Amino acid sequence: MQQRGRVVCAAISMATLVALTSCTDTTRTTVTVPTTPTGTAARTSAVKQPAAFTPVTGSVIAAPVPVRATDGKTHLAYELALTNMLGQEVTVNSVDVMGADRTLLSLAGDSLGYWMRVAGNPGAPTTKVGPGQSALIWIDVSIDSAAGSAVPGELTHTLSVSVANPSPPLLPPTLRESLAPTPVQDRKAVAIAPPLAGPNWLDGNSCCAMTDHRMAVNPLNGGLWVAERFAVDYVQLQPDARMLVGDPTKLSSYPYYGAAIHAVSDGPVVAVVDGLPDQVPGKNPTGLTLDQYGGNYIVQDIGGGNYAFYAHLKPGSVRVKVGEALTSGQTIAELGNSGNSSAPHLHFHVMSTPDPLLSDGLPFVLNGFRLVNRVASAADIDPLLAGQPAVLQPGFEPSQQASVGPLVLDVMTYGNS
Repeated sequence: MQQRGRVVCAAISMATLVALTSCTDTTRTTVTVPTTPTGTAARTSAVKQPAAFTPVTGSVIAAPVPVRATDGKTHLAYELALTNMLGQEVTVNSVDVMGADRTLLSLAGDSLGYWMRVAGNPGAPTTKVGPGQSALIWIDVSIDSAAGSAVPGELTHTLSVSVANPSPPLLPPTLRESLAPTPVQDRKAVAIAPPLAGPNWLDGNSCCAMTDHRMAVNPLNGGLWVAERFAVDYVQLQPDARMLVGDPTKLSSYPYYGAAIHAVSDGPVVAVVDGLPDQVPGKNPTGLTLDQYGGNYIVQDIGGGNYAFYAHLKPGSVRVKVGEALTSGQTIAELGNSGNSSAPHLHFHVMSTPDPLLSDGLPFVLNGFRLVNRVASAADIDPLLAGQPAVLQPGFEPSQQASVGPLVLDVMTYGNS
């Protein structure tokens, strides 16, 4: 009995290396150990290598869908969720993403910190995870298709982690872990028409940098959902590169307020909300319920398991009803400032279900448009909200684009303008 107690104590001490406590004779317990642990039969087929102690566990929230973007590269954008199972802080030194026997992405130091956050603290870049804490790493694997690189069918992740209080041999000062293999989905990004028309539409908030949309990981119904992974916030720049003229708190100061919004594809309407008021621009709304964040909106089934979400619409402007079959290019509403919005804009995204939040954000490509410029940096977005002109990339060469997805900071012209 005493020998069995020592075995149990060893197993428990590995699970609670958290506290780095040691087992002594006073902690011996008489128990019956089952010869086959619960759940083993269900998991046996998934075991491909010997057991290894991995104090940081991980999983991918949703398998990535490849999409070619305006930079000429194919992007695999997804999120790696980590949990520190120890009772002490760990430092994630590096993350390598591998596919098809090659390293596709390596992050370390400050470059890793840029993409990593502890759960509940989205404003603080970090590489450290406290005892029992969870963290997220936002991954953007970009593959240069022009150089002949193929998109792999599966991705794996290798982490290097360090601890301040090691306990060799089980817990050395630094160890490498292989975790969270994920397939790359073989579905294609849905091809759509632009939801707006006219010149100089700025993608002010979208994939694949650490934007508010990209970082919007929502804990809903007991799981994590990233509906806004590829969402775009559209505002229109005027010829002088400003988005507003006059008092920032007045809707009339935004020349594009009330712009026509168009269906991006054929397909029926599956949800409509109208009647919510516009917000006063210049400040973040408060007191909204979860179902009011999108403001007035339309959800359209555009086929293939893709749903289009048009949000923050102008009150009373919705021209369609549930069940109505839309045609691509049809005017369906006007751009507004309802819901969780601090300035008039169109929020648009494609998702896997009709629920704007409880869904997986999916990539899309636009059938045709002109890429006219890019804002120089993310830091140049905020001055726009104060009426300052955008700082555009010097020497940018406009180009005609087709079958690619937009990236944050792109300035695009849709139609013949």
